[in-house]
Amino acid sequence: MGLFKKKGLDNETMKNGAKLITLARPQSVISEQFRNIRTNISFMNVDKEIKTIAFTSAMASAGKSTVSDNVAITMAQAGKKTILIDADLRRPTLHATFNVPNTKGLTTLLTSKDLDAKSVTRPSGVENLDILVAGPIPPNPSELLGSKHMLDLIENLKNDYDMVVIDLAPVLDAAETQQLTSSLDGTIFVVRQGHTQKAAVKRAVQMMKLTQSPILGYVMNDVGEDGDGGYGYGYGYGYGYGYGYGEEDKKGK
Repeated sequence: MGLFKKKGLDNETMKNGAKLITLARPQSVISEQFRNIRTNISFMNVDKEIKTIAFTSAMASAGKSTVSDNVAITMAQAGKKTILIDADLRRPTLHATFNVPNTKGLTTLLTSKDLDAKSVTRPSGVENLDILVAGPIPPNPSELLGSKHMLDLIENLKNDYDMVVIDLAPVLDAAETQQLTSSLDGTIFVVRQGHTQKAAVKRAVQMMKLTQSPILGYVMNDVGEDGDGGYGYGYGYGYGYGYGYGEEDKKGK
């Protein structure tokens, strides 16, 4: 998408992984905000049980990997058997976050008919949380994630887990994000204050609506006072909304 100016990409999360504040400082204000996001998601299952959710953004470096990883951890901490999948095949981070090899992962499953998911998923070290790293980056990520094999994989994982959490590539960078989110129970946008362009968010939402992808809301991060960062959950797509302040770093994918 050439309509929006891309700011400098932050590669820190790709190199060193996302900051798991919910493990490092579980009693912090930031960790409580991630638990609030988990709670808000659980309140949305009045008419339909939510088992498959994706975190995405309009553009890269919004912090979606940090948000998806920490929310998945809070779900596991609440007793839900959870699997966290790195489906951002252009800028994968999950292997760096949990310090595991990326030689086998999601792409390995999608390009093989013989492998079982259990042979590729790994325990995260967090009780109730398994992870599925991206695997070797393929030349055709759109075809892989938009395939029936991917949809079948998600359906099979729903039988084994209470929650399937997927970190997806930004909407404006990857056509497969629209394709996949239309088959999930819900999608949450991550918007980074001072980084994500408002027009880009509006365009991304429009594209999601074209595929009738259910949008649950947004997480606004880097919202705070005096340089502090924060995470807030909201509904709608206006700027300036978010809550909470803390010492979270402002690095993220």
